Amino acid sequence: MPRHARAGLALFALTVSPAFAQPTRAPEHCATIAMDIERLACYDAFFRLTVEDTRAADDRASAAADALVQAAPAEPPPDPGRSADAPADNREVLPFEEATAALANAGRGSLLDRRWELARDSKLGVFNLRAYKPIYALPFFWAARTNELPQSPNPANSVTEWENVQPVEGKFQLSFKTKIAESLFGDNGDLWGAYTQTSRWQLYNGENSRPFRETNYEPELMLVFRNRYHFLGWSGRMAGISLNHQSNGQSDPRSRSWNRIVATVGLDRENWALVIRPWWRLPEGTREDNNPGIEDYIGRVDAMLVWRNGEHEISAVARHSLRGGERSHGSFQLDWGFPLDGPLRGHVQVFSGYGESLIDYNHASTYVGVGISLLEWF
Repeated sequence: MPRHARAGLALFALTVSPAFAQPTRAPEHCATIAMDIERLACYDAFFRLTVEDTRAADDRASAAADALVQAAPAEPPPDPGRSADAPADNREVLPFEEATAALANAGRGSLLDRRWELARDSKLGVFNLRAYKPIYALPFFWAARTNELPQSPNPANSVTEWENVQPVEGKFQLSFKTKIAESLFGDNGDLWGAYTQTSRWQLYNGENSRPFRETNYEPELMLVFRNRYHFLGWSGRMAGISLNHQSNGQSDPRSRSWNRIVATVGLDRENWALVIRPWWRLPEGTREDNNPGIEDYIGRVDAMLVWRNGEHEISAVARHSLRGGERSHGSFQLDWGFPLDGPLRGHVQVFSGYGESLIDYNHASTYVGVGISLLEWF
């Protein structure tokens, strides 16, 4: 096995094996765990809030909002025994402060709050390594139509020699995020940094020395805000804006990359979450553009719907170019995660359409993957 293949397996095993281990004793055991991401996952398993807890937090926030509309915050009566320069006595919490605290904790324990620490009491500080996108390994990933001659409208990025690509390969994804700054605007507005890496590995192509066919690298910088509104039975939880880079780290003619400004709107209801992301591609010069027209294939918006039922989770992601006629393209991806043993989960993935990876941005196919995961969306 080539050295880079062994290194890839070792990296995956090191990244996913200990970090999301579930606690087996008591909550006090979590405090003894040194690694941040493992310790936080331990506490989450013990103290995760329920749907009823979230509903109660929303009810308190609604009551607080009504109270704030009906009455202006009252000033405490002056204390003649205390000088004007003396520090305030914080032992007694004013009704106004109680109301603003309830507003800041709207949605506490909801699906999106678990992922983004939106409520005031959910915030865990900065530079804790946290989950972002699902982490999985699919040793079986089959393509109905392989892309043996990747093409681009830019001649410098069109492959001219046929490649030996087998339809069955392996695929794995690593993804994490960390909060860089917290509560930038009062008790709202967090700055996150994130990184996702997805690799397609010709694991069974011994004739070609089992190469990594395509790896996509995706760093992001995201500013996320807590929301509190209701729409058709859904609760608006978050809105954000991010700078997103995606590339495959290869040289011409296989080089592919682009940069986007992505807006995010997230809503949830009980065991459902809906995240909609429109984006605008940052323009590049004609010579530098590895993949002209990528927006007409990978799209200009995606929408993700997630349903969690016990330990089962199903997610559906649809993308579209928002154009008609010959420029109307997109994709649909369905993932199912289900329990196997402890933190180990089974994972099935089906993708159909354009842009399963960057090298295939203008190549349409259907893919089916089967494997394991250690973490889903929620």
